[in-house]
Amino acid sequence: MSTAQGASTDRRIAVFPGSFDPITVGHVSIVMRSLPLFDRVVVAMGENTTKRYMFPLEQRLEWLRKTFSNNPKVETLSYQGLTADLCAELGAQYIVRGLRNSTDHGNERSIALMNHALRGVETIFLPALPEHAHISSTIVRELMANKADVSAFVPAAVRVP
Repeated sequence: MSTAQGASTDRRIAVFPGSFDPITVGHVSIVMRSLPLFDRVVVAMGENTTKRYMFPLEQRLEWLRKTFSNNPKVETLSYQGLTADLCAELGAQYIVRGLRNSTDHGNERSIALMNHALRGVETIFLPALPEHAHISSTIVRELMANKADVSAFVPAAVRVP
């Protein structure tokens, strides 16, 4: 499940990119709600060498694999470089992004327009469900750093002592 396989252009393939540091129930909700729209959803963990992560790449990738292991329509992988280039490599015509608020929309819209200009990739925005709109990886990391219980905000695969 963690490797990209060639894609046929008649299949609807979407990429859901992120750093997933850590993956949250909000991320899971967006993926699960996008599944009826696509034949395959690739949850793609971007590797940014200039960014500091709380959790190592292999740990984050393992959380993704475990979280989606029971869903054959979901693939997980890590990648470097531009998301638009990954989409071209996978034959993905779509990017899925979750929006929690208007700030997310403003930021994501600019990126979506650039991905379209670069590779013709369309971005599909799904609003966060109200019960997830306050959850972000940044907030979850802060809670974890302060030893708070985050079990309501992360999938079962994410268990940190």
